[in-house]
Amino acid sequence: MKTLLTLTLFIFGLPSFARAQNTGPIIDMHMHAYPPDIFGPLIPNPVSGVGSRNLTEADIRRLTLEAMNRHNIVTAVLSGPLDVVGRWLEVAPSRFLGSPHFPFAGSIIGRRFTTFPVSLDSLRELYTSKRLGAMAEVTSQYAGMTPSDDRLEPYLALAEELDIPVGIHVGLSGRGVTFTEHPDFRIANGRPLLLEPMLVRHPKLRLYVMHAGWPFLDEMKAILWSYPEVYVDIAVMNWFIPRAEFHRYLRELVDAGFGERIMFGSDQMVWPDAIGLAIDGIESATFLSQEAKRDIFYNNAARFLRLAPIR
Repeated sequence: MKTLLTLTLFIFGLPSFARAQNTGPIIDMHMHAYPPDIFGPLIPNPVSGVGSRNLTEADIRRLTLEAMNRHNIVTAVLSGPLDVVGRWLEVAPSRFLGSPHFPFAGSIIGRRFTTFPVSLDSLRELYTSKRLGAMAEVTSQYAGMTPSDDRLEPYLALAEELDIPVGIHVGLSGRGVTFTEHPDFRIANGRPLLLEPMLVRHPKLRLYVMHAGWPFLDEMKAILWSYPEVYVDIAVMNWFIPRAEFHRYLRELVDAGFGERIMFGSDQMVWPDAIGLAIDGIESATFLSQEAKRDIFYNNAARFLRLAPIR
């Protein structure tokens, strides 16, 4: 772990808790409520080396809320198993837009599985009663599906009908993920152009592309250009990939004219310190003006979620 941490500091520079300076409100469009063993035995954050193998679900929730308070994160889209999301909402109902996380695919003791959330009728009731407020993260890529797979159609149709924000995983994952917990994950299913059939079928869908489609920059630009209703989040790439590569990708999107459709996300999974790391990914982008950072941290998501902007 010492070697990993040394390499990480060489690639990324100082961790975010040493540098993040943002004091304005933040909307985190990509956060998770996971049990600590979601990926197997819990390990410290692979980038920062921070964390304990002994954290409980309650510990992760407490530390996440502490980080949200420290960094002034006023709202977060929170997805995960619905029972875990429910426990987070019980503790802090005003801080989160709850969401299912589906289709959940993986492998346990060699057995592959793919599951969808509760029935559509139950899901409709959860939305209409305001117990859930988003449909993000849709993890079709992990289940061997494209984002336009017919099996997702009933859920996307429901989101379009009820005007529920939808976030779909597009692009990156952890290294070697196909040979560990997600054997159906395929890079090819994460190309942004595969969103197009779904966007054509659902012209009123309020969609954001998670991870901004990294590393498929040209395809992401094409989607953003042709479908002006689409937004992106920059979750996990803002702390997990080399900083120079993240900044290059982000600058390309900004220079292409899409700066007002880029939203902050941390992709906090089971490592609450990822929130600070993700914030520092934006704060350290010297090519962004303070106004551009404010748009990414809050205003763009506020517009997408139809909340009041703050300048």
